Order: sequence, then C-alpha cells, then structure tokens
Amino acid sequence: MTETTLDPEDRKIITLARSARARNGVPEGAAVRDETGRTYVAGTVALDSLRLSALRTAVAMAVASGAKSLEAAAVVSEAAEVPAEDRAAVRDLGGPATPVLLAGPDGALRAAVTAG
Repeated sequence: MTETTLDPEDRKIITLARSARARNGVPEGAAVRDETGRTYVAGTVALDSLRLSALRTAVAMAVASGAKSLEAAAVVSEAAEVPAEDRAAVRDLGGPATPVLLAGPDGALRAAVTAG
C-alpha cells in the first residue's frame, strides 16, 4: 500500500490520528475504525499510574463503546515501526489481517502492516 493507493477512509483515520496528536501535544495519535464504520480517536496516556500508547487507548475506547471488530487502525508517531504490543491490541479485536497504518507527524504513510 502506498500513499497514492490509500483508501479515503484510511486517509481519514490517519488525519484523525494526526489531529489528536497535535491537539493534545502528545507523542502519538491514533484512530481505529470499527465494523460499522465508526471511528475512535485517542492520544498517548501518560499518567503516573497509567501508561498507554495512543493505539491501545483507541482500541480500548472502541471496546468500551461496544465495537465487535476493527476494519483498520492508524497511528501517527515519530516511531519507525508499530510496536508488537500495539499490533496485538488491534489483533485481539480485529483479527490478524487487520491493516495497521503508520504515518509520520506530517501525515505521510511510512508503513502499512497487519495486526498479525
């Protein structure tokens, strides 16, 4: 998958993730899309008693809202890859084939992997 072949709905979740990162001034922003097309957006959670990546937070929000599955996930970060723990959270809800998109802070797609 390249920047030019991104589905408009996938571009949308990257844009939402990028906005969450910028708006909240956090290291990562993430968005996931559930089986009904609803999106859940989150930023990094960094409290003394709780630390969650943006992607794990977005998955948790989807679960808490009743999502049964995920169609896609996106994270905007300076990181070079999506951590295994983040992919595992997506896999738990969406399955191993769920696409996970990684974009840089500028919104440019860096990698497209699966949760598997």
